Amino acid sequence: MPKITLTIAILFLFSFSAFSQKAIISGVVTDSKDKTAVHNSVVALLTPVDSILYRFTRSDKKGNFNLKNVKAGNYILMTSHSQYADYVDAIIVNDNDKNLGTIALKSKIEVLREVVVKTGSIRIKGDTTSYRASDFKVDANANVEELLKKLPGIQVDRNGVIKAMGETVQKVLVDGEEFFGDDPGMAVKNLRADAVKEVQVFNKKSEQAEFTGIDDGKTQKTINLKLKEDKKKGYFGKIDGANQPFTDADSRYNTNLMVSSFKGKRKLSAFLLNGNTGQDGLSWEDSEKFGARDGNISMNMDDDGNVSYEWVGGSNDGEPYVNTQNGFIKNTNAGIQYTNKWNEKQNLNVSPKFNQQIYTNNNSRISQTQVGDTFLNEESSTETNVNRRNFKLNAVYDVKLDSVNSIKFSAKTNFYQTQSDEFTNRKTTGEADVLKNKQQRTFITDSDKSALSAGLLFKHKFAKARRTFSFSSSWSLLNTNSNNILKSSNESYINGNFDSKVDVNQNKIGDRANQNFTASVSYSEPIAKQLALQFSYQITYDKGKNNYFTYDYSEDTAKYDELVTSLSNQFEQAVVTQRPNVRLSYNAKKINYSIGSGFGFTTFDLQDLSMNKEYKRNYTNFFPSANFSYKYKSNSNLRFDYQGSTRQPSLEQLQPLRNNQDFFNQTLGNPDLKQSFTNRININQNSYNMLTETQIYQGLSFSTTANQIIYNSTIDPETAKTISKPINSNGNFSANFYFGYGLKIKKIDLYADFRPNINYNKSVISINDKMGDTKNLNTGFSVYLSKYKQKKYDISLSNRFSYNRSSTTQNSEVKSFNTNELNLNLGVFLGEKWKLSTDYNLSTRQKTIDFQDNLTNQLWNARLQRTFKKDEFTAYIMVRDILNQNIGIQRNVYQNTISQEQNDRLKRYAMIGFTWNFKNGGETAKK
Repeated sequence: MPKITLTIAILFLFSFSAFSQKAIISGVVTDSKDKTAVHNSVVALLTPVDSILYRFTRSDKKGNFNLKNVKAGNYILMTSHSQYADYVDAIIVNDNDKNLGTIALKSKIEVLREVVVKTGSIRIKGDTTSYRASDFKVDANANVEELLKKLPGIQVDRNGVIKAMGETVQKVLVDGEEFFGDDPGMAVKNLRADAVKEVQVFNKKSEQAEFTGIDDGKTQKTINLKLKEDKKKGYFGKIDGANQPFTDADSRYNTNLMVSSFKGKRKLSAFLLNGNTGQDGLSWEDSEKFGARDGNISMNMDDDGNVSYEWVGGSNDGEPYVNTQNGFIKNTNAGIQYTNKWNEKQNLNVSPKFNQQIYTNNNSRISQTQVGDTFLNEESSTETNVNRRNFKLNAVYDVKLDSVNSIKFSAKTNFYQTQSDEFTNRKTTGEADVLKNKQQRTFITDSDKSALSAGLLFKHKFAKARRTFSFSSSWSLLNTNSNNILKSSNESYINGNFDSKVDVNQNKIGDRANQNFTASVSYSEPIAKQLALQFSYQITYDKGKNNYFTYDYSEDTAKYDELVTSLSNQFEQAVVTQRPNVRLSYNAKKINYSIGSGFGFTTFDLQDLSMNKEYKRNYTNFFPSANFSYKYKSNSNLRFDYQGSTRQPSLEQLQPLRNNQDFFNQTLGNPDLKQSFTNRININQNSYNMLTETQIYQGLSFSTTANQIIYNSTIDPETAKTISKPINSNGNFSANFYFGYGLKIKKIDLYADFRPNINYNKSVISINDKMGDTKNLNTGFSVYLSKYKQKKYDISLSNRFSYNRSSTTQNSEVKSFNTNELNLNLGVFLGEKWKLSTDYNLSTRQKTIDFQDNLTNQLWNARLQRTFKKDEFTAYIMVRDILNQNIGIQRNVYQNTISQEQNDRLKRYAMIGFTWNFKNGGETAKK
């Protein structure tokens, strides 16, 4: 009720109130915090039907109040004071006097502070969701990964993969800058959580879009860690060492060092990770850790017509596939990062890194493939040994020439060396266990790869807002040299009887190179207050070569000097692409959208030097794109994206070269391949309600590809020999939907998150020139619960159930099964210094017609620790895989093949360790 209304009503009652006494309402008004009396507070009774003031009084110096002559009935009691929040309560009055006891009032400052704390933990502004780190409690000395696990809408799985609002995080920045390159694991696993002030999650736009303000639809899900100001002074870091006691020379060990030093705008960080438990989480599959991607050169053209070349797997380099979740690995990772700013105009970021990993694994695999009415059963065992070394250097120098001009230089170098050997034994049988073939194979790899690149970006802003000009150019060189040895004994059988034997002893030498030069200009022009146009033009020239020679071993000379022409080839390609583009954008407070299109004019010149053949092609590509975002209310937004993109066949797919690394499974190139075109649509929504502390996010994506490149497999059911050749196909599409709902159950202080999802894929397959398709459906539902009480306990429970269904026209049988994964994480404090932590994982997979046993294993780990000297030091003992059930068994259904494979896994072990979390004394004193 407005104050003026209350005042008039009080005066009115003062003049005309009745004098007949019925009951007395009394009580005392106090401050809720310090329990002192509140003087001169208005205490009033209102009738509940129409909220008309019935009686009022004021509290005295001791906070006491009395309301006299109150008739029996229902009333609303309300207090009003300039320094305190209003108090409202419903009361019932009868004929007897009523003492309400103590009414504790909260100061308006305290109420405002509570509102800020409770509703300011999460903010959504545009596409950015921000978390106040201090509102999400973690243990002393916890790393950023532990902090992320507590943030609503963010999940970190046991392999270290981060998902935010259902999408995989591709970059983690520290104060807006890359931290040792763009490996997400480096920052989240090694930075301290208490150094972080705020965690920001957003879709990072391209540099051009950020500069012009015109959204081009190119985004990467990104996390930015904003450090606290006091952590940017002096230094902080940690040293951690652990070792397995009472063992021989092959004991488990980890040694980790991370230190960061700040002085003004200068930041210097260094790390060293060394161990043999795979604990650092650096995955072999991330090409950015090791440089140019393994394998052959693949050319890709994106929706803006940008042509890029990269190394892709499955090449004649034949390097073994390595998954660090399996096998045994010894790693050494070290790096330094230096960043500095001068006069807010010059910014330098330099990051050299070194990596070495020694990997061993034993793999056993059984599979069944259906070819028509025939079944082929394969059993194999492979021993793999790999030694890889990698040195990278990234450097960026950004100069702000003046208020409207800037220039940016970037350079990258990457040197990558691999030695490996693979030993394989395999046999294939038909029905009734009739032998089809046998193979023993040794493949030794020695390869050197290097990648060099440099870039320049000039940006200019005109006096008129949103009128901009930019010029960019880039150059890259990728080289690989391989020297491999293949030795194999291959036996073929007919009706179970020996038919023939082929022994292979060859030296395979590869020499590949690719150079790329790209230049582009872009101009944006505002045409209205909220509308702007962008014009751009890009030209790309790419030249690549692939020389591959195979030599047989000669008994006469004891050398590899007999050239095998059918397995050797020299191939070159030159590609020129020109791309004009126009885009219209609209930017308002709530609505932003852009729509545009470009045309790509591409000329291919492919030369088979060995066969003296030339293939020339011209393509005209159309690249439509659109995006729309709508902030329909505070902390809520909706985004729509559409992209059309073209992908060119790789050099390996085009080159008419036979790969005989596996005698019974060979591949051939196809120079008649066409480019593929993909339409992709994404719809995402995210909202957060501050009052109820609930978050809802969902996404829907759909993509379809025309002329998608697949492999036609020609399988001989008698010898089980397969020849695969890339071809174009139509009818491929995929759809994905995910939903997330998180809320805080305040009564029990429990956070809950629910995440259903549906994935459906249809892909075309071709076996023995017969086209068909494979359909895969995966549906799942996840539940996540967490509860934390500081210095008492920390518990989280999650469960994911999924249903999988696969069918193919090559097989009338439908494959379906359920999987379930239960995870429990529990931490209990034993006093102030001791803590017992344990995590438990139960993974189950339903039996199928093909696999009659349920695949179930339990992983249980535990750690006991004690902290010293204000949590600066920590001593601990940990046990991994207490139940000794860490088995590397995987089952797969793919097209017309089902398989089960088992790999080595690191099983039960214990370690004793010590951690020193240090920081400069000045910072401690300041606190």
